[in-house]
Amino acid sequence: MEDSVRLQRFDQLPSATHFASQIESRNIPAVFVGCVKDWKAVSEWNPSNRGLDYLEERVGSFMVEAMLSQTAPVFYGDLRRHERVPLPFSTFIGFCKRHRQNVDSSCSVNSNSEGHQLGESDTELGTSPYVDVTPEQIYLAQIPIINAEKEERVQLETLQEDIHLPAILEGKNISSINLWMNIAQARSSAHYDPHHNLLCIVTGRKQVVLWAPSSSPMLYPMPIYGEASNHSSVALENPDFSIHSRAQCSMEYSQKVILHAGDALFIPEGWFHQVDSDELTIAVNYWWRSSIMSSLADHMDAYYLRIILRRLTDREMDQVLLKGPSAMWRQDGNKPHLPCNKGNVDHSLDQAGQSKDLKKKEQEQLGLLHELRPCALQALHELVALVHDRVNASNQNQPVLSNSTNGLMCYKTNEQNKTLMTEIFHLEEDPVAKVLWTLEPGIFKDIFLAMAHNFPRTLEALILHLLSPVGAEVFTRKFDEIDQHNTEDDRNKFYQVFYGVFDNQFAAMDAILNGKESFACQAFKNVLDKYVGGNFDKRSVGRDFS
Repeated sequence: MEDSVRLQRFDQLPSATHFASQIESRNIPAVFVGCVKDWKAVSEWNPSNRGLDYLEERVGSFMVEAMLSQTAPVFYGDLRRHERVPLPFSTFIGFCKRHRQNVDSSCSVNSNSEGHQLGESDTELGTSPYVDVTPEQIYLAQIPIINAEKEERVQLETLQEDIHLPAILEGKNISSINLWMNIAQARSSAHYDPHHNLLCIVTGRKQVVLWAPSSSPMLYPMPIYGEASNHSSVALENPDFSIHSRAQCSMEYSQKVILHAGDALFIPEGWFHQVDSDELTIAVNYWWRSSIMSSLADHMDAYYLRIILRRLTDREMDQVLLKGPSAMWRQDGNKPHLPCNKGNVDHSLDQAGQSKDLKKKEQEQLGLLHELRPCALQALHELVALVHDRVNASNQNQPVLSNSTNGLMCYKTNEQNKTLMTEIFHLEEDPVAKVLWTLEPGIFKDIFLAMAHNFPRTLEALILHLLSPVGAEVFTRKFDEIDQHNTEDDRNKFYQVFYGVFDNQFAAMDAILNGKESFACQAFKNVLDKYVGGNFDKRSVGRDFS
């Protein structure tokens, strides 16, 4: 977890200005100890202080919409996994009192297993399909005390007299204030909210686990087009790592905080959170739109979408490469490589069909090999050997497959021209890319100048027929490094020699750029899978409904 997104803790409530400029604007969660301890609700709603009787007297006659879950004590936000049941608040209070009596008398919760049959004893509900409902299955979630957008949905407006706006929220355009109340221990599934959230504990205790938006791939967010798009698809209490393998690392990216009565937690928009509540815990939360979301203009959405997707794609490409072998460059003084002399290098591919004059010229140019540093000569030998092995396999019509575990085909033979096509997207699976990735820019430049002079057909085969998507990405990054470390004149000389090997220089350039774009396309698909959810593949990207 990066320090820049670590949860902050305040024993003294900061000013509204400090909160807005130093906490809210940075989207960092924060705990405010004792923030609401002076609320009337903290004392009057406490079940240990006849708080249930107080609530029943104040709002017992109001109808509320309770959450009914067959998966209790876990409550999932997906509509397919819970139901909303209208009932008088007094009926819910009755559930609370009965549960409390059972606990106090040390009776088993199962003694009430027949439950309270909605629709039989509560005639106000009318006909109800729900029978054998136990108190543990009922949860009051997001019951409106104030709702600026849907005033007709407000159910417990009277209770706002027992609370007051925390000072840090002064000047905020509050969209809603809600009551949360559970009977038995309960857990809400991991999800994020589209608004900033200040969660205030009135009675009881809550444990909150937080994940920054950047960690959402570990939680496999539900498809963005689905009804529960802000929820994780991972059942964290019993995860199936064969389906959600990234979830094995989810807790490493999390932060945990325990909140007691009087405490408040700022949960920024987009932060995933899972909440565990003790028995008879009551909380009130405030939601308000962030300044960023409030300032977004509709006509700019498409532009911002492209910018964000591009940023995520670039980051994904970086992560794929960084997962490969060490990025340390091969330099003299590093772990030594076995020296290789010119006799170890197979010249058969480049000597085939050469005239005597060309052979004589090559013999002269072989002297350049002696100027290469041992590590560069070793890398050149590895590259030439790899190309020749692949070409020989192709000539024998023997496709070479890697040990890829991600379902991507790595090498396949093209029957028409006996060349080898590559579809590798992971650095560890491409021996050519692995060699290139470890090269310092100067060594990379020297190697390919030597290859262009001494092994032009090998270079041609490498670029036109053996360059994988990840290899093309590595190539272009090494070109960028050369550009940064050399003068314009030196750069031009290098590219003139490099591309001069090819009969069709544009074909070579296309091969590199097509591979690079294929790598970026796969990274884009990964981004959709990690952050958007749903089933996407490379073939479907770019498809429309026409």
